[in-house]
Amino acid sequence: MTKERIVVVGLPQRQASPDPDVNTKRAVEAVHEAADKGAQIICLQELYRSQYFCQTEDPAFFDLAETKDGSTAKAMSDAAKKRGVVVVAPYFERRAAGVYHNSAMVFDADGSMAGHYRKMHIPDDPQYYEKFYFTPGDQGFKAIRTKVATIGVLIC
Repeated sequence: MTKERIVVVGLPQRQASPDPDVNTKRAVEAVHEAADKGAQIICLQELYRSQYFCQTEDPAFFDLAETKDGSTAKAMSDAAKKRGVVVVAPYFERRAAGVYHNSAMVFDADGSMAGHYRKMHIPDDPQYYEKFYFTPGDQGFKAIRTKVATIGVLIC
């Protein structure tokens, strides 16, 4: 028989600024606030570093993309380690020249990267141009083991 336990998940939502650095600072603050309220796993909002840009096709927005070792990784790894929580950090991933994903990194309570997810299905909806920006994920769906719980990450 397995022992049940309760895991507290924090889902902070913030109004996004046009400035990615401001949004990263606000996201780190949200991690601390959620941890103060008892959250053990904290899931940031999709593409938290920017305002939602997929309602237009503008090549300038590709400048928002970052690699897996970019500013999101550093800030969220540090926040997870400092607070001893798991952080799910969505970001606009630049994997290679011309290859971009809507992705999320999962940082364990010690700050290490426990897992990574790339959005699998990119919708083609009226007035939303996600296919212009994102390549479908190539990693499949997987469970990610963390010190708090084994989780699955999806991006809407």
